[in-house]
Amino acid sequence: MSETKPNFAALGRRYDVDWRTVKKYYYGYEGKPIHRNKTSKLDKHLQLITDKLAIKGTTVRAIYEFIHDEVDPDIGTYSNFNKYIKSKGLNPKKKDTGHPRYETEPGIQAQVDWKEDVSIANRYGEIFTFQVFDYKLGYSRYPIFIYKLYKTRQDVFDCLIAAFKATGGVPREILFDNMASVVDLKGNHRHINEKMRSFAKDFNFKIKLCKPRHAFTKGKVEAMNKFMAWILPYQGEFDSEEELIAILQKINFKVCKRVCDETGVPPLLLFQKEKEYLQSLPADEVIESYLPHDRQTTVRKDSMVTFSKCKYSVPPAYIGKPVRLQVCSDKLYIYYSTDLIATHSLTGKRLNYRSEDYKQLLNGKIRNNDSIEELAQANLKRMDELL
Repeated sequence: MSETKPNFAALGRRYDVDWRTVKKYYYGYEGKPIHRNKTSKLDKHLQLITDKLAIKGTTVRAIYEFIHDEVDPDIGTYSNFNKYIKSKGLNPKKKDTGHPRYETEPGIQAQVDWKEDVSIANRYGEIFTFQVFDYKLGYSRYPIFIYKLYKTRQDVFDCLIAAFKATGGVPREILFDNMASVVDLKGNHRHINEKMRSFAKDFNFKIKLCKPRHAFTKGKVEAMNKFMAWILPYQGEFDSEEELIAILQKINFKVCKRVCDETGVPPLLLFQKEKEYLQSLPADEVIESYLPHDRQTTVRKDSMVTFSKCKYSVPPAYIGKPVRLQVCSDKLYIYYSTDLIATHSLTGKRLNYRSEDYKQLLNGKIRNNDSIEELAQANLKRMDELL
C-alpha cells in the first residue's frame, strides 16, 4: 500500500529461490499454462494422416512407413507419430487379448497364410484386387511375400516353391490353416488332399494344420499379415500392376531388415543362422513336375515349337511369331495371343507334325498339288519310322 518494494534478495534467501524468480512473480507472473498450444512438425501432415486412416484396413504403422518413405523422411520416430495420432483422437485403441507364445528351433517350421482380396486403386481409379501369400520361417521370422491373383492349389505349389528357392531350403514342417487348396472338409473331419500330400512327400516336409478358429496357433504369420496394411497408403500412388508388385517387394525387403519386437534383431540377421538348418531342395525334375508348363517361345522355320526336347507343329502362318505353351492333363496347348492355334498329346516322339500343318507347309513347295496328300502321308510315316 505504501508502494515500497520488498527486498527480493532477502525473500529469495528465506524461501531458497533465486531473487529474480521472486521478482518475476511479484510483478504478476503466474507460471506456465497447464495446457500449451505447442505446434508439431506433424501438423502439416494432419490432413494426409486423416485421409490415409480413412482407408479400411490400414494401420498407424502402415501410414507412418508410407509418409516416412514417400513424403517426409524427417517426421521423427514412430513412437512420437503414434502419440501425435492419439493426442488428436484419430485412432482409438482397440481392446486386445493375450495368447500363448510358441517357439521352434532353426529350420524346423514355417507358417503360411493368405492375405485375401486386398483391394487398392491406382492413380487413375482402376481397382486392383489380389492375394498375398505369406511364408514365414518360425525361428528367424524371415518372411516372403508373393503376389497372386488367385488361391488355387497350383498357386500354393508355385508360392511354396518360390519361397523354398528364395530361402535356399525346405523346413521340416509347415503349418497351414484350413485353406481349401490343402484340406478337404467332410463334415467335421479334415483331410489333407492327396495332391498336397504328394507335394509334401516329394519336398520332404510334414503338413501341420491349425486348430479351427484359433488364429494364434499360427500367430507368427498372422502377425506378419499386419505388414500387408503397409501397402494400403499407396492407394492412388502407383500406375500399373508391375509397380504394385514392386511396392510389395519393397515392403517385404523392409520388413526383413526391421528389428523384430519378439527377437530384438532383424529377421535377416537370424535367417543367416536358420538357413543352415533347412533341408535341401529336391531334384530339378521333381520341382519341374509341380510347376505350370506355361512359357513363351517362337515358331521355327519348320513350323514347329520345342517342348521337353520334342517338337510339335503349328500352322505355317505362325512361323517367326511368338506363341505360348501350356500343359494340362497330358495335353500341350499352343496359343498365339489369346487364340488356341494347336493342340497335341504329349509323346516321347522327337517330331510331332499334325497332318494339316505339314500339308500346308508343303503347299507351294511342289508343282503337283494332287500329290500333296500322298507325299505328306509318306513323309510323316518315314519320319515316324526313322525317329
